[in-house]
Amino acid sequence: MTTLDTRARPRDRVAKAVLYAILAVGLLVVVGPFVWMALSSLKPEGEIRSVPPTWLPETWTLDNFRDLFSRLDFPLFFFNSALVAVVVTAGNLLFCSLVGYALAKLRYPGKRVLFVAVLGMLMVPGMVTFVPQFVLVSNMGLTNSYAGLILPFLVGPFGVFLMRQFLQSIPDDLIEAARVDGAGEFRIFWRVVLPLCRPALATLGILTFLASWNNFLWPLVVASTEDKYTLPVALALYSIGQNRTDFGLLLAGAVVVVLPVLIVFLLLQRHFMRGIATTGLK
Repeated sequence: MTTLDTRARPRDRVAKAVLYAILAVGLLVVVGPFVWMALSSLKPEGEIRSVPPTWLPETWTLDNFRDLFSRLDFPLFFFNSALVAVVVTAGNLLFCSLVGYALAKLRYPGKRVLFVAVLGMLMVPGMVTFVPQFVLVSNMGLTNSYAGLILPFLVGPFGVFLMRQFLQSIPDDLIEAARVDGAGEFRIFWRVVLPLCRPALATLGILTFLASWNNFLWPLVVASTEDKYTLPVALALYSIGQNRTDFGLLLAGAVVVVLPVLIVFLLLQRHFMRGIATTGLK
């Protein structure tokens, strides 16, 4: 063993220790608020408002969750959120993969122009298109309806870009072989290409479901009656009064809102990590 190797080992250990310390601090910064939220949802209102705040509840209670299910029409609001999120996610998985396939594997005039247009749409902030989008939905008579909540988000430029980049990694020879065997383009897409896109589909599905499930501003503007409220909108309207905010109800609702997203992520975690790692490689 050389002297250089002997000196390198302590340096490597110090570097690893510093790296682990930085990662641990980052983990606490990310996870800390969620842990405090979950624990505070089990506290009475007075303890939540106490200064300085406490981590563990001094008095454990489920009153906040009882209020959540008694004061809100929880099954209806949960159904609305689930319906909108599931349909929007399914639409993005289908349409974004179709458009991504057309941009990645088909040859036709103007393909590059269309891809540049997709990139341009990625650079436009969502708030810029919010008002024109609402005016369009209103003129179509879709306000206060499930269609108005769903249709504007059935396909997005990010999903198209993600699927296009992933589909470029699929060998062209595989698609050409299917064409030689007489398969049509839609059959090639459905039977050959789509099964190979599971990592990218899982990534797109998680991100789309998360964005749709947590969407607040659009349902708040489009839905005008309680029967079309999604869970985040109903939770905000019922927990925030004119002169007082019910933090216990708000935290309990936040815990319930987070749970479906965590379940979806845990179910698709393996494909999600693979999709993030391989998208764009060729």
